[in-house]
Amino acid sequence: MSSLLLVLAAFFLPLFPASVVFNRLAAASDHLAVRLALFVIWPQIGVLLILWGDLPMDPGLIAAWALLSAVLYAFRMLTVREVGRWSAMLASSAWPLAWLYALQTPDAPDLVAFTLALTAAPVLMLLVRATLASRLEAAYTGLHGGLARDLPRLSGVIVVTTLAAMALPLFPGFFALLTVMSGATLWMAVGILLIWLLWSWAGVRLLEGTVFGPRSGPVAADLTMYSAWGLALLIGVMVAAGLAWSGAAL
Repeated sequence: MSSLLLVLAAFFLPLFPASVVFNRLAAASDHLAVRLALFVIWPQIGVLLILWGDLPMDPGLIAAWALLSAVLYAFRMLTVREVGRWSAMLASSAWPLAWLYALQTPDAPDLVAFTLALTAAPVLMLLVRATLASRLEAAYTGLHGGLARDLPRLSGVIVVTTLAAMALPLFPGFFALLTVMSGATLWMAVGILLIWLLWSWAGVRLLEGTVFGPRSGPVAADLTMYSAWGLALLIGVMVAAGLAWSGAAL
């Protein structure tokens, strides 16, 4: 891979400071379909660039750059209150891990599937953000807390989606982390565990600011049964896909 292709790949599988471009684009549009397309397509362009040629830089330098970028945005998740930006920070923290997996020279379909596994939780969070914004006119943690009492179905979806963002077992992110750690060196494994811990911490803070705690803000309509089951089906499909891919990759 030429130096130009490497720089371009750093924008699409975002490495800091090139990751600023993706976050600016993610914040520029409030249209859900545009955001979903951006989250799904953007990292796959980076995957195609990586598969196009060989990495010219020292693998150790690339691994360090990717881990530092992932840790930086994992810390940023702790300070962000808007759920849309939170999902963009999660994506910016997760996608650099694809560089670590690429250094293990997987087959092209595995690298594509790995990146999709890291994209699943941010995409789900975008759907949660759109639902909160439509019902509560804002999607900020801490602004409308204690939703579990009045909006149990929506709260259940938020909890399960946040667990996916925390990369807990059964969710695609968990299998992606497990896969990359199976071929990582000790210092890389420690960095991945730190990122995992920060995602969990950020997820707990998000739940405390929305689902749990004293009720605040206006009362809104809960999800309909059909919407709740539709989201549950989508999450189930993602879990099944993660299980199938992990069984083939590990």
